[in-house]
Amino acid sequence: MATVELDGILTRYETVGDGPPLLMFSPGGFDSNLESWRSVGIYRRLDLVERLAARHRLVLFDRRESGLSGGRVERISWAHYVRQAIGLLDHLGIERAHLMGGCVGCSTVAAVAVAHPERVGSMVLYSPAGGVRYRMKQHERFVRHLAYVAEHGLAGVVELAHSHDDGFSKDPRVGPWATVLRTDPAFAGSYAGLDVERYAVTVTGLVRLLFDRDTVPGPEPEDLLTLDVPALVVPGEDTSHAPSAARYLQECLPRVEYWDVPVAEQTGVTAPKRILEFLARHG
Repeated sequence: MATVELDGILTRYETVGDGPPLLMFSPGGFDSNLESWRSVGIYRRLDLVERLAARHRLVLFDRRESGLSGGRVERISWAHYVRQAIGLLDHLGIERAHLMGGCVGCSTVAAVAVAHPERVGSMVLYSPAGGVRYRMKQHERFVRHLAYVAEHGLAGVVELAHSHDDGFSKDPRVGPWATVLRTDPAFAGSYAGLDVERYAVTVTGLVRLLFDRDTVPGPEPEDLLTLDVPALVVPGEDTSHAPSAARYLQECLPRVEYWDVPVAEQTGVTAPKRILEFLARHG
C-alpha cells in the first residue's frame, strides 16, 4: 500500500499485476475502499483482482472520504472524484488507462471519460448503481444524518463514529465523513467545531448535486451521447443496481457492448473472461 496527496487530500492506493493499466473505481458508495473489490456483494465471488491482474496493471484506491484516504467538508461533486482519479494517474505517470467501476464507481468512470476522454482507453461499467429506489435511499441517508446532527451536534457525530466501525451505508447517522473522523484526529477536531447551520447547507447541497436523477448519477446524458470511448456495461438486478440503470447507459453510450447475463450467471469464470476479452480488443 502507498499514499499520495491529491487535491490536498491523502489518497491510499495499491498496484497489482503487470500490463496495460486498469484504474479500478471501487464499489461501496461512501465506503468505496480498495478492499471492496474482494469483500462487497457480487465482487466477493468474482475474484476480479487476481484474474484481471494476470494481464493488466491494476490500480486500486480508496475514494476520498473512504478507507484510509482523507477528506474535506465541502459540497462534493463528481468533478471532485474526477480530480482524484486524474491526479492518481498523473502521480503514477500513466498517460492513458482503461477504467473499471463497480456500483457507484461507474458514475465516476463515466465522469472521468467525459472530462478527459484522451486519458481513457475504454470503460467497464459493472453493475452500475442507479434507479428510483437507489436515489430515494441516498436522500434518506442524508436526512437521517442531518436529523442526528440537529439533535446531537457535530461533536455528537464524532463520538458516535468512534463508538463503532459501521460506515455511512450501514449507519447513516455517522455521515459521509465517518471514516476520516476515525482516522484523522485533526480532522475530527475541526469537524466538531464547524457551524451546524452551514454544515447542513453543505450536506443538503451535496446530496442534491450527487444524486439528482432516477437513473445513473454523474454526467449529463447529452455528454454520454457524444462520448467516443468504448464501454462494456454489465447489469445488476437489485434496488441499488437497477437493470434500468444499466439499460440507460446502453442507450446513452455510442460505443457500447451490453453483456445481457443475469447476475447468477456472472461467475468467477464467466465475468473475468468477458472483461478481459473486451479490454484486449481495445488495448
